[in-house]
Amino acid sequence: MLPKKLQEKINQRKSQNMLRELGKQHNLIDFSSNDYLGFSRSKEIFDMTHHYLKSKNLSRNGATGSRLLSGNFKLYQEVEDILSEFHHSESALIFNSGYNANLGFFASVPQRGDVIFYDEYIHASIRDGISMSHAKAYKFKHNNLDDLEKKCHTERNRNPIETEIYIVTESVFSMDGNSPNLKSLVHLSKEYRAYLIVDEAHATGVFGKNGSGLLQELELENEVFARIITFGKALGSHGAAVLGSKELTQYLINFARSFIYTTALPPHTLMTIKSIYIELPKTHEISKLFQKINFFKLQLMNNHLEENFIESNSPIQCCIIQGNSQVKAISNELLGKGFDVKPILSPTVPEGEERLRFCLHSFNSEKEIKEVVEILASLLKI
Repeated sequence: MLPKKLQEKINQRKSQNMLRELGKQHNLIDFSSNDYLGFSRSKEIFDMTHHYLKSKNLSRNGATGSRLLSGNFKLYQEVEDILSEFHHSESALIFNSGYNANLGFFASVPQRGDVIFYDEYIHASIRDGISMSHAKAYKFKHNNLDDLEKKCHTERNRNPIETEIYIVTESVFSMDGNSPNLKSLVHLSKEYRAYLIVDEAHATGVFGKNGSGLLQELELENEVFARIITFGKALGSHGAAVLGSKELTQYLINFARSFIYTTALPPHTLMTIKSIYIELPKTHEISKLFQKINFFKLQLMNNHLEENFIESNSPIQCCIIQGNSQVKAISNELLGKGFDVKPILSPTVPEGEERLRFCLHSFNSEKEIKEVVEILASLLKI
């Protein structure tokens, strides 16, 4: 039996139709995973990884300890050097996941007396990291730079010198698929002497030259304090990295607890990441992905659905359907017709902004896209 208070929370979730459950493996058409380029199923990347590990006699199942103890293989430095060169960064530090990277960074970098301004739709992992920080934190309205500037102006007038300001956003938001005005954000951060941190989890492997990210596409990579990239979405593997200065890397090695006190990634994962970065400059999957995004948006126009969707040029396309029961019902209808399209429920998104989230992939066929949009239109009675 659960303690009474815990059971009450579960019962409340059930009564509000908000209870989460684990999904099951299936053979449905994938419109839900983050595997935008199909790299998780790439035989070339798998074979390259296997061949390298065998040739170097790296037949280990685990890292044996944290990187500060016994887990810092030579392969770590090789991969971090590749990341630094590819992403035009002075330094890179690999973490076990995007969650670990955000937890370690935000719990350790902002200090007592500092202020963090974060987009209200920021990743949950960033919120959790911020909650462990000793800094004060305030959210600003989603992608609203006027609201952010007012907050920066007020804070700078109150504490013109001593306080450090950190501004946190994503280059592509996971629940909307849209992006902030990054050029204006860079300008604003300079004006108010703020440190800008951008989570590029859903831009890595998608935007920029060879999937280098949206900041590099806009030539802003040297204008931010830190970038967080992940390997578990478009890159189809696991892990993450913080990109920044050598001094920032040194600081995180010494103070980021989610880095210090965890067993390192095994050699197989590191080599998979290296293989992916060897593959990125050669792949045609990125251009294929954007062809599918454009085709999906064309089908929305053909079926008069544009106004139901949040504007996005990313693989994440979201249809607002208010109410947990309603959005779950339509998701289940699509499920019954062979399409895996996940409902995003409140409280993950604000009440009244529940949605179907379509994740597009380079491997989705035009036939699949056309069919799923037509079914959605019929369900919405457009």
